[in-house]
Amino acid sequence: MSAESGIPTFRDKGGLWENHRVEDVATPEAWARDRELVLRFYNERRRKMWSCSPNAGHLGLVTLESQFDVEIITQNIDNLHERAGSTHVLHLHGELSKARSTLNPQLVYDIGERDIMIGDKCERGSQLRPHIVWFGEDVPLFSRAIEIVSEADIVVIIGTSMQVYPAASLIDFAPREAKIFLIDPQPSTTRRAITVIPTGAGEGVAHLTHLLQF
Repeated sequence: MSAESGIPTFRDKGGLWENHRVEDVATPEAWARDRELVLRFYNERRRKMWSCSPNAGHLGLVTLESQFDVEIITQNIDNLHERAGSTHVLHLHGELSKARSTLNPQLVYDIGERDIMIGDKCERGSQLRPHIVWFGEDVPLFSRAIEIVSEADIVVIIGTSMQVYPAASLIDFAPREAKIFLIDPQPSTTRRAITVIPTGAGEGVAHLTHLLQF
């Protein structure tokens, strides 16, 4: 979704995983082993996020709010949906613009553009970490995401490999009668009857908007 804004993806060619092993920057074990590396990685991503702007796909979803009750469930950890103007965004995998206590996940803080440094602590003295769901951790908002999808009349999947679970399983909770669309220049196979729009996010959301008028 955010690739057209200039934010590198993890799994495409040239994505961040090619320069950083998952095990080194996105697991609880990595945090326990080398906090400075993990913080530096996410600090760089946060700076990149703030240097980018929402693209036509983000803005197109905002426009759809004038006609539909739009609920966005995103695996992205950037804030481009919010900056575009979307009013209902659920971040399954956390948010770059927030930090949380290492020991108490309920202590979450908005940090905006600021870096997180070694020595930055929560009110109870615990080191702050990125407010990100790492591999091997529970996805606390997944049950809410299931509720949203299970009540949907229309489900739109945009720019995802559909390989990361549990997010990839959300499509299975869509009502049988729901219309399902997949916007992706290299669409993967799915387990449901889907209308495929084989383009990027900006062009795809524009085409989706046209289809929904008829």
